[in-house]
Amino acid sequence: MPRYKLTIEYDGTPFSGWQRQADRPSVQQAVERAIHAMSGETVTLQAAGRTDAGVHALGQVVHFDLSRTWDSFRIREALNYHLRPNPVAVLSAEAVGTDFEARFSARARHYEYRILNRRAPAVLERNHVWHVPMELDADAMDHAAGLILGLHDFTTFRSAECQAKSPLRTLDVFRVRREIEHVVVTASARGFLHHQVRSMVGSLKLVGEGKWSPADFRAALDARDRRRCGAMAPAAGLFLTGVDY
Repeated sequence: MPRYKLTIEYDGTPFSGWQRQADRPSVQQAVERAIHAMSGETVTLQAAGRTDAGVHALGQVVHFDLSRTWDSFRIREALNYHLRPNPVAVLSAEAVGTDFEARFSARARHYEYRILNRRAPAVLERNHVWHVPMELDADAMDHAAGLILGLHDFTTFRSAECQAKSPLRTLDVFRVRREIEHVVVTASARGFLHHQVRSMVGSLKLVGEGKWSPADFRAALDARDRRRCGAMAPAAGLFLTGVDY
């Protein structure tokens, strides 16, 4: 059976997350229905990452199999037609070998978290940023972020519902920069624990506000205790920006 890889962009606001739900709309369900409308086949998509409710994607990657060969251009155009009016777009479609796995073949996943750091509330970016009115020290946040790079036990920044067998992860990139009214956090790793990025950003905010020092942030990691985590950042500001293979 021929296998296809899709790169997908979506606004996570109206969805319960990536994963199919019995009684709530999901991105997976929307794309699977579009594939059925195009091909008449029922497929189960495999994704590089299962984003939570309200989380967005600029470069989610999925794969699926069909019983016959389709032109990649036709797949992209047909799926985008059938996906309307959902806020989901197929950016590219390509045939891949049967050994390709969207999840297990991935070498790195890249996320970006956007904070709107100004007194006035978000209007045009509502549901796509975390609005923090108190001025944040992005340099202090970046310093703190650099203290937890590498291989660590990330229990402190792990959801209590996380199903991963091990809390050990290698954080390859964790940076903070200011872009005028925005504070942007970037994170890259081969894999992340459930809620890891949002938990780390929520604790970094405490550093930016001056409530924690960078050393306090590192101490929270070393405690390996979920109770030491700051309040988790909301889903709205998080984007899956890409996946490397």
